[in-house]
Amino acid sequence: MNYLDSLYWIHERTKFGIKPGVKRMEWMLNRLNNPQFNINGIHVGGTNGKGSTVAYLRSALVDNGYEVGTFTSPFIETFNERISLNGTPISDDAIVALVQKVKPVSEALEIETELGTATEFEIITTMMFLYFGEIHPVDFVIVEAGLGIKNDSTNVFKPILSILTSIGLDHVDILGDTYVDIAKDKGAIVKPDTPVIYAVKNEDALKVIRDFVEQQNAEGIELDRDISVISQGDEFTYRYKNYELETLILNMLGEHQKENAALAITALIELNESGLVELDFNKMIDGIESVNWTGRIEKVKDQPLMIIDGAHNLESVEALIKTLKDYYKLESVDILYAAIKGKPIHSMVDQLKTVASTFYVTDFDFPKACTKETIYDEIRFEQKETIDDFVQFIENYNGSGLVITGSLYFISEVKSKVNF
Repeated sequence: MNYLDSLYWIHERTKFGIKPGVKRMEWMLNRLNNPQFNINGIHVGGTNGKGSTVAYLRSALVDNGYEVGTFTSPFIETFNERISLNGTPISDDAIVALVQKVKPVSEALEIETELGTATEFEIITTMMFLYFGEIHPVDFVIVEAGLGIKNDSTNVFKPILSILTSIGLDHVDILGDTYVDIAKDKGAIVKPDTPVIYAVKNEDALKVIRDFVEQQNAEGIELDRDISVISQGDEFTYRYKNYELETLILNMLGEHQKENAALAITALIELNESGLVELDFNKMIDGIESVNWTGRIEKVKDQPLMIIDGAHNLESVEALIKTLKDYYKLESVDILYAAIKGKPIHSMVDQLKTVASTFYVTDFDFPKACTKETIYDEIRFEQKETIDDFVQFIENYNGSGLVITGSLYFISEVKSKVNF
């Protein structure tokens, strides 16, 4: 198999959809001699903020001289970035080699068991554990969870530390439609006798997570209780235990990014105190402050202003709107919107219309993408239009400002087809 054959085989798994549960993962990994148990892994879960938190951690550790593997999803510019080494996607040859090892195991799973066919995400997750657990061992692997935690494909290793970035109402068709239901699923990130750092705002969800921490005899470290973030314009001050870091300034915009960075800093301090890393704090701060994370409130053009953001649920839409007002001083912009099925589109567009001059809706080539007609019907706003060719629309846009949003998968499609 060459690289394109390998990608085709992986993406073909998409048709098997989402199948919650870890039994297929455990079977395949056991057949591969359980490489997941060979890593020093940090597990990062949550509704929003996972990718940014992973990026902060990775950058700080790499700047301190460590070799770091990361597993993230979805990809924005190239498939290989899902499995990255020191921030660089692994090679095409590495993808081919991994598929050659994982494909026979996946086929054996279908023949020898009644567990069914492995999904695309299960295949990619298995490839990641095999790469960092056997083929290219590294100092640390930062593993971003996919959907929830309890039945997520990543929930098959023993982390040295866990981070829960947030709990919001997303994937309610699978995880449950209340904060408590979702907290019960994501609370599975808490492991026995393992530090867990969490930023949970909803009081009912917070009680669930605290109960998990107590039951597992874990060290629970909580934002706003144990960790303080004092925001002063673009800057912020971080406090935890006897540590105080002042005048921190991130490249990543938004108050939510200050909290994500605080979670990463706390994790690094904990690793330092436990002797797992030797941390140069200046290098840590430089690494964190330098992070850019593509597709997250990213300005891609100045004239006319264009911002792309994969705001894919209510909480991330709120963060986008707040950042547009606080940092860009924008009260209204044009919106180009596309989304995938299963999202609370009605509520999301209701929020976005508060900053919309004109609401443009489109669709894109993705199995779960909503039609532009479906989205159009959800928008209770006079100034709205459907766009057939979003590439041509973006390239010819000459308005006062455009925000392209709705789904990270849409952002990935935009970045692959538009030369900003």
